[in-house]
Amino acid sequence: MSTTAPRPSVLFVCVHNAGRSQMAAAFLTHLAGDRVDVRSAGSAPADTVNPGVVAAMREVGIDISAETPKILTVDAVQASDVVITMGCGDTCPVFPGTRYLDWTLEDPAGQGVDAVRPIRDDIEGRVRGLLAELGA
Repeated sequence: MSTTAPRPSVLFVCVHNAGRSQMAAAFLTHLAGDRVDVRSAGSAPADTVNPGVVAAMREVGIDISAETPKILTVDAVQASDVVITMGCGDTCPVFPGTRYLDWTLEDPAGQGVDAVRPIRDDIEGRVRGLLAELGA
């Protein structure tokens, strides 16, 4: 019989799943390891992750070059304890018992690495705060 609490699960959602949600998921995975289940998705996913986002994350030692944008599904939302939206408005389904947070962040779409860095750093700070809240 296990006495450990179930791992919290977090879903990061933005429109294209090519920037903000990818960075947030990568930071949480990097910082929490296997203590948190991490997902990311988009309401209208792009074909690829923004190259400026990949470059900005590589600067802090996190490689997301193999990630691909994923479509937001009802199952992913239902399986998550915390859903963090980033500019996707009302496209995210809402379920009772799930905690929702909305992070207002600049959209890195079409931006180069110089414009992505401050967004990346803002996201890292928010993810560190979230990790402390989760107690994971």
